[in-house]
Amino acid sequence: MRTPEKPDTPAARPRPPVLRWMVTGLATVLVIGALLLPNAIGALQPDRFTRIPVEAILGAAVALWLPRRPRVVVAVVAGVGLGVLTVLNVLDMGFREYLGRGFNLVLDWELLDDAQSYVADSMGGTFAVLAAVGAVVLVLALVGVMALATVRLSNVLVTSRPVAARGTLIAALAWITCYALGLQIAGTPIASDRAADALKIQAQRVADTVRDEAAFAKEAKADTFGATPGAELVPDLRGKDVIFTFIESYGRSAIEDPIMAPGVDSTLAARTKALDKAGFHAKSGWLTSATYGGSSWLGHSTFLSGLWIDNQQRYRTVTSGDHLTLTKAFQKTGDWDTVGVMPGIQKGWPEAKYYGLDKVYNAFQLGYKGPKFSWSTMPDQYALEAFQRLVHGKKRDKPLMSEVILTSSHQPWAPIPKLVDWDELGDGSVFDAIQKAGKKPGDIVTDSTKSRQEYGKSIQYSVTALTQWLERYGTDDTVLVFLGDHQPIARVSGDHASRDVPVSIVAKDPKVLDKIAGWNWTDGLRPDHNAPVWKMSSFRDRFLTAYGSTPHPSKN
Repeated sequence: MRTPEKPDTPAARPRPPVLRWMVTGLATVLVIGALLLPNAIGALQPDRFTRIPVEAILGAAVALWLPRRPRVVVAVVAGVGLGVLTVLNVLDMGFREYLGRGFNLVLDWELLDDAQSYVADSMGGTFAVLAAVGAVVLVLALVGVMALATVRLSNVLVTSRPVAARGTLIAALAWITCYALGLQIAGTPIASDRAADALKIQAQRVADTVRDEAAFAKEAKADTFGATPGAELVPDLRGKDVIFTFIESYGRSAIEDPIMAPGVDSTLAARTKALDKAGFHAKSGWLTSATYGGSSWLGHSTFLSGLWIDNQQRYRTVTSGDHLTLTKAFQKTGDWDTVGVMPGIQKGWPEAKYYGLDKVYNAFQLGYKGPKFSWSTMPDQYALEAFQRLVHGKKRDKPLMSEVILTSSHQPWAPIPKLVDWDELGDGSVFDAIQKAGKKPGDIVTDSTKSRQEYGKSIQYSVTALTQWLERYGTDDTVLVFLGDHQPIARVSGDHASRDVPVSIVAKDPKVLDKIAGWNWTDGLRPDHNAPVWKMSSFRDRFLTAYGSTPHPSKN
């Protein structure tokens, strides 16, 4: 007969029974909670924690079978694993809430640095540092406490081995019965293998990422227009000043959500009318973005490259290659000067070469001396006026192709700039009072309704600033293509929102819009609900074809 094990801790005065039960109860709650924790905020419902986790049954059986030292080692490893799994589930929740997808163990660690920068811009540097330190301490504490909890439970089991063995057997039979019969509580299966499923999901993501990297590297080498001579690219736009403009987070929800749509739709109608009066006309449709809630560069690269860039590895692969971008097509002709206006860039940006931009103006090169508006380094109106002053308004021997990124509609949508007289913009100091009088990010980020309202106002501001600039400075040869890079986060766009974004082409020359008559887009700046929806990656080839480019494929 097996002799009882000695206590795992040195002899000491026994803890009071109530305290022992409280510690054991807390350990049980932590372990069972970690095993049943879902990876989506919407799934955090009480019924999710009334299930029977098969992993707990297996863990109990292993603890009862192993000798003391191996048991303690296994318990510590299991506790650390549960702590890590809990962190991954929480990261999944955050990524689903903000980016509409789960956390990728291979690709997404560097996005955490971007998240800290966003918090610093929105809530202040001190808050960001404290939040980062707090997160690290919390993770380490969670892992440590979870390891202590599993050791505690394993010790409790072996101190009452016969009772624990019978309880484990009963739990196993109950799990098997519930699983076999498909028994449920409020639509949720009683038998759970949630932790094993979470590990399977993470492993599958890693495997899919590795396979995707190899497949995409081959895909990126094939290009319908890769070998097209410059003389055969966009011949029908020769002599035109072409501007590609991305409006941050400008998504379908801005136009169709009942809270945001009235103000945005009113603005689009008013701006369409104002442009018509100035001689400009527009056609609009929908594109399905490769990203959601953030990672704007994935939307930009998808639109311009004609490839589906939905993760960071694909972005690195395509930007390190020579796949033809829409912007580089203009550079390749030799008939355009190519410029980028990037007020959101505050560090080196080697991708400029890949995009075919002769010159890039970042946040520090536009002459802005005013205040930041949360994450946005400057109001869109100022960025556009700087574009006019430094680039568009200057005399040149060639027409201009520009890529302009507008950032005032970036979350957290507080404070939002207001339009001022264009002649009074100066160095941007005029925005000091506007910024100080604006709402605080902390008053917005925790309230979904307020976030939607302020997001809608930010879209109205950006669209108005852009179209007023066009009225003021556009010519008979100006062609403006503008679109959203992605939908706003789920807290604003909704849990089941599409990834569609509006896209418009605006010009005075009727021949420009005649070239896309076959696209069946909606007249004006607001696309109809049933207007054509294309994948964002299809736009490059459609645009090049519409304006006379001749395909000469480069082969894989």
